[in-house]
Amino acid sequence: MKNIVIFGAPGAGKGTQSDKMIEKYGLGHISTGDVLRNEIKNNTELGKTAKQFIDQGQLIPDELMIDILASVYDSFGKEHAGVIFDGFPRTIPQAEALKKMLAERGHGIAAMIELFVPEDELMNRLILRGQQSGRSDDNEETIKKRLNVYHNQTAPLIDWYENEGLHYHIDGLGTIDDIFGRISAVIDRL
Repeated sequence: MKNIVIFGAPGAGKGTQSDKMIEKYGLGHISTGDVLRNEIKNNTELGKTAKQFIDQGQLIPDELMIDILASVYDSFGKEHAGVIFDGFPRTIPQAEALKKMLAERGHGIAAMIELFVPEDELMNRLILRGQQSGRSDDNEETIKKRLNVYHNQTAPLIDWYENEGLHYHIDGLGTIDDIFGRISAVIDRL
């Protein structure tokens, strides 16, 4: 079982690369962004609560996210190839909570794959994505807030996973296939 945390700033290519990992390795995928957007679209209580945080460029409370993730993770069954965690964890307490949740099931994280992309390229990608997809959170003001949250609250996870012996730094520039080749080289060694 290869549970993988795919990590990087907004716009680093986590969703794109996750799709390729799913296709090649048969992994499940939990995108907290997709899960939350679905809840918001369906106007559930969770969706209403989450929207208030997202509209302010803030993170969803940890307890809420772990409960959601545990439920989605369990839906893959006991014998799966592994799951990609995309957009979670974003803080050290979340990483600790994820580790605990998986340990309770006799599982763990095999790797944290960090897609590194320079900030000016991230801004260009996100503005383009907003224009193409109509995602309301892909506007310049919200992007700046999200990148600020990433640098202040999320980037410390790199050191945490480094200390766990699970951090892999991947250059997120180049073609989609070039980047995927670098990711595959890591997964194939796990």
